[in-house]
Formats: sequence, structure tokens, C-alpha cells
Amino acid sequence: MNQKELKELIEFLIEKDIAEFELERGDVKVRIKRALPADATAQVIPSVAHVSPAVTLAPVAGPAAQPAVAHPHPHTAAPATSASAAARPAEEEGLHTIQSPIVGTFYDAPSPGAPPFVKVGDVVEKGQVLCIIEAMKLMNEIESDLAGEIVKKLVNNGQPVEYGQALFAIKPR
Repeated sequence: MNQKELKELIEFLIEKDIAEFELERGDVKVRIKRALPADATAQVIPSVAHVSPAVTLAPVAGPAAQPAVAHPHPHTAAPATSASAAARPAEEEGLHTIQSPIVGTFYDAPSPGAPPFVKVGDVVEKGQVLCIIEAMKLMNEIESDLAGEIVKKLVNNGQPVEYGQALFAIKPR
């Protein structure tokens, strides 16, 4: 598990208000535990341990781990702002917004070099796949929740997206 995946996992757990989480994949074990201090400001202290048959390393936690969570990377804060700004004009124009149900990476095609699932001007049906959001090496197909015409594509291929971020604006049929 790389640093980016760990950061996305921590952000997801904060967003869903999950106090404790543990994941074990092969020889990597990740345990994240949140504590609320007296001033009710959430602190996240991730602990990561590398486990092997011969040696077990102690969990890593401390000041070096906290800044990455306490001060989110500017690229993770910007999409949420642009998502809400992009959703408002769509709603004002009578358009329906398809939002990301998870934090991950947006892909508009099933594989590199393949044509996109949809493009601006396409008419889509309810349940039709619009894109893929990759989260923790899982490819999640995002489907349209209504029939209509794709009016706007609000994110670029390969762009990180936040939970609730607007992906497409659809003119309902």
C-alpha cells in the first residue's frame, strides 16, 4: 500500500466517521485509530506495520505521520470546491448531476486507448456505465441514475475525485 492509497483511506474513514480500522494484505498490516481530544478536534494517528515470518516491525506513528492528515494536500481540497461550484450551475440550468460515490481516480474508458464510455452529446439510459472510479486497486463502474443527454463532463481522465464531487451533468429526458 503506497502513501497515496493510505491517505485516501484515512480521508475516507474520517469522512464516514469510522473510529478504528484494520486491514491486512499479505505481509502488510495497516491499523488506523482515530481519537477525539478534549477540544473535539479529530486527530488521526495511522500505524503501519510490515509483518514478515522472521521479523515484526513496530507500528509507525508520531509527528511525521500527522501533518499529512492534519494538513490535506492542496490537490485533495481543490476538487471538492470545484465540485460544489460545478454542481450549482448544473442545478440552476435544470440539469441532473452525477456525483462520485467514492474517493478515487476517474477514468472515462474501460482501458487505456479504448474509447470513452460516454462523451458530451451522447444519450444515456438509466443504469448505463458512464465511467470508472478506481479506489484501492478496485475498478468501480459508475452508472447513470436516469435517462438523458450528457451535457457536461466535469472531470478529466485520470483526475483524482472526492466523495460527492460532480462528474457529469445530464439533461433529463
